[in-house]
Amino acid sequence: MAEKGIIKKILPFFLLAVLGSETDPALGQATKPAWQTEWNRVLEAGKKEGRVVAAIPPSPELRKGLEETFTKRFGIVLESVPARGGAVIRRIVEESKAGVRYFDLHIGGTESIVKGLLPENVLEPVEPWLILPEVREAKNWWGGHIWIDNAKHFIYGFSAYQTASLWYNSDLVKAEEVRSFDDLLDARWKGKIGLSDPRTPGSGASIWAYMMLIKGEEYLKRLAGQKLFLARDLRLLAENLAKGRVSIALGIGYSESLPFIKAALPLSAFPTPKEGLYTTGGYGHLTIIKNAPHPNAGKVFVNWLLGKEAQEIFSKAMGAPTRRLDVDTKWSKEFGVLAAKDGLTLEQFYRMENQSEERIYKVRDPAALLARKLFD
Repeated sequence: MAEKGIIKKILPFFLLAVLGSETDPALGQATKPAWQTEWNRVLEAGKKEGRVVAAIPPSPELRKGLEETFTKRFGIVLESVPARGGAVIRRIVEESKAGVRYFDLHIGGTESIVKGLLPENVLEPVEPWLILPEVREAKNWWGGHIWIDNAKHFIYGFSAYQTASLWYNSDLVKAEEVRSFDDLLDARWKGKIGLSDPRTPGSGASIWAYMMLIKGEEYLKRLAGQKLFLARDLRLLAENLAKGRVSIALGIGYSESLPFIKAALPLSAFPTPKEGLYTTGGYGHLTIIKNAPHPNAGKVFVNWLLGKEAQEIFSKAMGAPTRRLDVDTKWSKEFGVLAAKDGLTLEQFYRMENQSEERIYKVRDPAALLARKLFD
């Protein structure tokens, strides 16, 4: 009888050792893990808040996909504000300084975030918002957790790829005519090359800085002598290329090209030049605005955004392959985009990236300064 009494006393603790935190040692019954309890609390509170406000990249496909799916899934309204980084970031900073609480989070490219949001002390750490194990655990992501800021707290990169940033009108140019950046200096392309304006943050600054890194200042001076057509509206630049107003365009991506590709217009990506292309996360970067007005609904959205369903939506809409290991990204090769997890080592990704806070100040800033000297 004494032995039975001992067994009865130690059984709950034996179960605790076997099942971990999911067992209550006093009752010997299974309980919910801490993350599940927290998620249930946040979800219930988020539904009471009723909505979340997110600044997102300017893509109708992305806006439709995120808003409809998230709202249907959780019963929380997603109010998205599509805009290029510079404009919406100025608004976020001005409103934050005035005590206006409107935006919960911002998703976008890194340069505008690093130069516009990070120094203004309007961001809060992302990691405490990650609740679900599938999101929080680094093993589910290619490269683990990748941070853009030096502090590794405020700018989370969920996309990683090598992008097609050189495009051509296939009625006017043959793919084999540009195999190297040097081929862009050919006299026949004078006045026929469009470039996303490298004086402002964005994809034009990215390709311009990469060319400076691998080819040097003298190359960029010669390229500027080709009488480049500069554009800040990427959709307009893609349209000019598709309609033959320029023959070659640098700095546009899949999301800008997609409508014209779908319309069967003669717009195609060049094969990767011999010098290679930079690696990036494109618009796939998440930041949390300090003192968010809908913190619980925001947490629900963040954990959904970084989950499989939303990462599939984002990747397809933006042509920006996710780092999630459980999401298929091989389709992106069809559009000249190589997902980092499908063909790059982590060392290659970091060596060729020009999106981090360190690279922005050491590479992109000097390149932008040169652009202003050449084009102002």
